[in-house]
Amino acid sequence: MHIPLYHIDAFAERPFAGNPAAVCPLESWLPDDLMQSIAGENNLSETAFFVPEGDGYRVRWFTPMVEVDLCGHATLASAYVVFRWIAPSLSLVTFQTVKAGPLTVTRDGEMLALELPSRPPERCPEPAGMTAALGRKPAEVHAARDYLAVFDSADDVLALKPDFEAVARLDRFAVIATAPGPRSDSAGGIDFVSRFFAPAHGVNEDPVTGSSHCTLVPYWADRLGKTRLEARQVSQRGGALTCTLDGSRVRLAGRAVLYLTGTIEI
Repeated sequence: MHIPLYHIDAFAERPFAGNPAAVCPLESWLPDDLMQSIAGENNLSETAFFVPEGDGYRVRWFTPMVEVDLCGHATLASAYVVFRWIAPSLSLVTFQTVKAGPLTVTRDGEMLALELPSRPPERCPEPAGMTAALGRKPAEVHAARDYLAVFDSADDVLALKPDFEAVARLDRFAVIATAPGPRSDSAGGIDFVSRFFAPAHGVNEDPVTGSSHCTLVPYWADRLGKTRLEARQVSQRGGALTCTLDGSRVRLAGRAVLYLTGTIEI
């Protein structure tokens, strides 16, 4: 069996930045355990598999350990593969999903814009163990699929040194740490920064996370009173996203860069 493999850096301006994803276009689905084994062998935060369906495709995402309900950066990477190699004449592609509904990606030159469902958080008490897990006490905590730990400054988020075993014991899928953008960027620059930790699912820290912005964007749009936001995920690799809140949808725009192409032989 020969399976095409593309390694794409999503939400990246250059190679070795943004969030790497493996993308495997298929004619038909492989067994679930085989897709999980391939994702484990790839050992990236997510591997996306997609098959043709109707006028678009159906996509699924796997971390090295589990299948997940939504992955933004691997969807952006999948769209990059469609636009560059499979259907270069398209400027819009739709991916059907099991739990997240249809996800649309549009192309405008080198910019790709991904539309995702909004997941607004609700304020909640700080869960037991969070401060110890993150190494610093958040100013407030909210929750949707993930916990949203809000800090006072970008320096606070950059300084976090999580205890990943402790983070994994918290009772949500992941923890998002966020803060306002640096003061030097307050005049039209970065609106907010974030980091994303999901050690219970095989990803200690994700470089750039589309799904976390389903929660970050409605939170910051409400707090800042604006629907267009510039975001930076301040992981070691880092990534830039232009975000728009449009009702119940979040639109994330960024670039993608090819790192390698190959063939899986099994």
